[in-house]
Amino acid sequence: MAKKSRTRTPSAPAATGEVGPRQPCPCGSGKRYKACHGAAGGAAPTFVARPFEGMPSECDVIALRELVPAATAPLTLKDGDRRVRLATLLPGAAPAMVRDSGDIWLGLQVQHSYGNPARDLGAVLEAALATGEPGVVGLRSAPGEGPVLQDLISDTTLDITVHDGFDYWIDDIPERDANMEAALEQANGGVMPTSRLTSVEAAYWTNVGSKEHLRWVMPHPEDTLLDALARLHAAGQDSVAEGSRLVGMFRAHGLLAPVWDLPVGTGAEVLEEPAARFAADLAQALDAGELSAAERSARAGLANRQVTIR
Repeated sequence: MAKKSRTRTPSAPAATGEVGPRQPCPCGSGKRYKACHGAAGGAAPTFVARPFEGMPSECDVIALRELVPAATAPLTLKDGDRRVRLATLLPGAAPAMVRDSGDIWLGLQVQHSYGNPARDLGAVLEAALATGEPGVVGLRSAPGEGPVLQDLISDTTLDITVHDGFDYWIDDIPERDANMEAALEQANGGVMPTSRLTSVEAAYWTNVGSKEHLRWVMPHPEDTLLDALARLHAAGQDSVAEGSRLVGMFRAHGLLAPVWDLPVGTGAEVLEEPAARFAADLAQALDAGELSAAERSARAGLANRQVTIR
């Protein structure tokens, strides 16, 4: 009997915009797509590339979820008068907490990987609204179909407060014991100083010790933004402070966040005016026709310096 051919039939390439079976799953799990969201009965039926689209302050929400250590913002519900507080991180990385007062705290930096973090947040918020008991609220399985977070809250711009640490974890507790203070001190020890610029949206200065960075989440489509950044880079107009350097960008939840290295000692205050000027230059560069040869070269360099977070 003749042996069966061991030649494999090549698999069809993924269509534009699709994820190949051997590529990393876009949910951030670290698994290949075919073993995660691409598997039969995988972690979620659908991966949503831009889950927070349509949410007020979408770019800031992405920054708070991925880049900012400690920040909070009040949320206003479309229905009901319960007070809800959005936070970067809650104690124990809890998805949500119902406080003794009945207030709801909703955490952004959680490990749910069900394909749509906005749906996860919506489901957690609904569960917190339904419970009458103080405590931690989370998801044990994929939430299924239902409202995303932006369906449940008003469409007003978020009033974001960046904190020096996690003291907001216990700011509603009048009497604090030594264990609380010790846990808080330990958590605060890992917080990198961070400030939100006021002259532009979703731009955050941070000091990581050996360097300072400006990380700026932008709402524009990726290809359009890359073209504009390439134009500014080729023209020498991509600086946000003396000695700054555009070193690359993060990709998270469907948007890009350019990153600048800054000289140590720059601080956040001096970035306000040049950041506003850069935003004006970028607005002009977003619709400036075909790229020149130098701009195409700059674009290729920028495209090679992207890191996908989620």
